[in-house]
Amino acid sequence: MYPTISDALRDLFGLNIPLPFPTFGFFVALAFLAAAYLFANELKRKESLGWLKAIKVKKKIGEKASTSDLALNALSGFLVGFKLVEIILNYSEMVENPQEFIFSSRGNFLAGIVGAVLFAYLKYREKEKERLPSIKVIEENVRPHEWVGNMTMIAAISGILGAKVFHNLENITDFAADPIGALTSFSGLSIYGGLIVGGLSVLYYAKTKGLRWIHVADACAPALMASYGIGRIGCQLSGDGDWGLPNSNPKPNWMSALPDWMWAYDYDGNVLGRDLGSPENPVQIIEGGITYIYEGNAWPTPFYETIMALIIFGILWSIRKKIKIPGILFSIYLVFNGIERFFIEKIRINPDYHFLGIEATQAELIAVLLFISGLFGIFYFSKNPKKFIPSNAN
Repeated sequence: MYPTISDALRDLFGLNIPLPFPTFGFFVALAFLAAAYLFANELKRKESLGWLKAIKVKKKIGEKASTSDLALNALSGFLVGFKLVEIILNYSEMVENPQEFIFSSRGNFLAGIVGAVLFAYLKYREKEKERLPSIKVIEENVRPHEWVGNMTMIAAISGILGAKVFHNLENITDFAADPIGALTSFSGLSIYGGLIVGGLSVLYYAKTKGLRWIHVADACAPALMASYGIGRIGCQLSGDGDWGLPNSNPKPNWMSALPDWMWAYDYDGNVLGRDLGSPENPVQIIEGGITYIYEGNAWPTPFYETIMALIIFGILWSIRKKIKIPGILFSIYLVFNGIERFFIEKIRINPDYHFLGIEATQAELIAVLLFISGLFGIFYFSKNPKKFIPSNAN
């Protein structure tokens, strides 16, 4: 297991470089970068089809630096100086527990003041160079793919918040016991919470920019699946607790040439510090009131999800140009997403919800809703093939 990138470098290449980057966070960052790249490419393709158009945006030029501009930059500079110098002076402490160090009140106040003055001055000089005798209002054409940076940032922030909220709703007892720790911890994220809240936030932002949501959703679909697969690599390498139920079944013959960890894995040295036992030392873990006996034999569900997600991405990417009806690609994504997550839940540990006599995990319920929504979308958009195609499209 590689809780941090330093652990991976040490084990794989013999390099002892102390880095504060958690492996899971590193792969989440890669996932967002990959998603942004694929998303931008799809938006460009839809622009070439004439399904998405450039938006005219009014912009003021020649203004002097406003008080709010200077204040915001001063605050940013203070935070950078306050924390950065403290990190440099106490790097070894920070590497030991970067999360606790960064979110603590520790910092260098003098460096913060210097950073605030410097950032405010740089903003002032930037505005002075652009200043005109009188303020002008101009119109710029902004193409849809140029909004991808903003959309990615919105997806990251709102997605993490949604992931935390959904996870805590699913584990309300743990949240009640330590609400502050539950909210500030980097562990404990619900992928569906991130998907729903992050996705809706991006679509709302796109709507405010005059973009039709269905084309943005279609452009997102392959990117979402690719980023999911990349993110799950981080789960597998760090051992963040997303492993499955105990797997005491014998390894099937058709997997005989593959490593044993692809069938059952002990996640030794995982980032959570949990012991999943061994055949000689079974461990009891209680989840949702149910006792599970691990003998170093958990289903490696993040690995399976990585494989399935990348296969689904390949399918979506290969058919995207063949689909001529807006909404169909996103609907297919919803169907695949629902199927994949529903079945992986059968070998994962998650608390059950009890609703109208139904016992199912939060993810299973959402997966079913996504599957049904996808089927409905395929039916609806197939019946309305021209509804979302602009009349002046290519």
